[in-house]
Amino acid sequence: MRSPIPDYLAEALLSVEADQSGQTADYIPELASADPDRLAVAMCTHDGRLYSQGDCDQAFSIQSISKPFVYALALADRGFDEVLEKVSVEPSGDAFNEISFEPGTGRPLNPMINAGAIAAHTLAGPRDATPTERTSRIIHGLSAFAGRQLTVDNGVYESEITTAYRNRALANMLRANEIIGGEPLEAVVGYTRQCSLLVTVEDLAMMAATLANRGVNPVTGAPVVPAPVVRQVLSVMATCGMYDGAGDWMTRVGIPAKSGVAGGLIGALPGQAGIATFSPRLDQHGNSVRGVDLFRRFTSDMGMHLMEVPPSGPSVVRGRRLLGAGKHAIQVVSLQGSIRFAGAERVLRELEDEPLTQKTVAISLVRVTTVGDVARRMLLEAVRRLTLDGHDVYLVDPDRVLPDPDPGEDGRVTVVASRDDIIERLKRSAT
Repeated sequence: MRSPIPDYLAEALLSVEADQSGQTADYIPELASADPDRLAVAMCTHDGRLYSQGDCDQAFSIQSISKPFVYALALADRGFDEVLEKVSVEPSGDAFNEISFEPGTGRPLNPMINAGAIAAHTLAGPRDATPTERTSRIIHGLSAFAGRQLTVDNGVYESEITTAYRNRALANMLRANEIIGGEPLEAVVGYTRQCSLLVTVEDLAMMAATLANRGVNPVTGAPVVPAPVVRQVLSVMATCGMYDGAGDWMTRVGIPAKSGVAGGLIGALPGQAGIATFSPRLDQHGNSVRGVDLFRRFTSDMGMHLMEVPPSGPSVVRGRRLLGAGKHAIQVVSLQGSIRFAGAERVLRELEDEPLTQKTVAISLVRVTTVGDVARRMLLEAVRRLTLDGHDVYLVDPDRVLPDPDPGEDGRVTVVASRDDIIERLKRSAT
């Protein structure tokens, strides 16, 4: 069967194709001359399946879409404390190039506006990195997000650096506020090269999918940044990624996103997919007109809004059953689905309200797909308390969905692949 998703994406492009509103970024000569009729979309699932339609092979400069990825590299390289000391995370409500700093500290308000992005650029790589080494680290890092080697468009770089007077002013202010060190012009040069990296809409979808996949590129399998970094980046994208249009975007679209003045637009939906569009005509906020319309359609058609809570699924506790009789009897509690805090709480509630009665008990994870970190700790604490209550606890976990099953002090658990393994162990212990 041929998947209907490419047909859906083609239909979506057709629905916005006639919109001629907006204009290219006329303040950058190379971008002003871009073909305004280019139009493309790509979607990459969290496990690496890529769908695309339109001008998918057309390369364009990444521009401000580089900001969340460089911010991620800075957090990974320098740690949260050092980066947050230099760059805040508050929505500014300002345009992308606004001269906007936090009163008292002089910090840029967030890493998605230019002032914060220039500061974040200087925090990528080790502290003693030269400007050249820092830029190399950024190009290598963004290439890892994309899953292929990216290169700088020197024509775009030259066009931008010769007109980067406002960014130079921002860098000088950052230096005066002791947010960045070194020569301000070096920071602007590196930042401009970062924004001049050439990408396609498929590259951007892959980069967004890497964020959606907890920082692991879904095709290469390479971990690019740690999962806590991804959570921070997606949070800032959700509140600040669309500049002074962020509030309207979050209420109407509800996907952590970032735009670029070359016409690119990305959205990363955690655990599901990365989406990218390309259309050079921009609205008054500097966001792609047709790209925004496409994302609004995707949210409406596919229920992608983060705040659209799905209906409750089946209970995480699938059921109980008793296997065997007498001293070989095993009381089995079967769990199912993806277990997070609420699901783990339901398990604990069930064990409290209906205590287990057999000495040998088994918690079956055969039908469990994932266990969140908090849920893992809660389930292992349940195992520890069952041990203290005098039970022999087995964990039926053939796929090892519960990592590092150590219930802690005075807790004991035996991990087996099937319930038959428990029966065999009991038989051997009886002889």
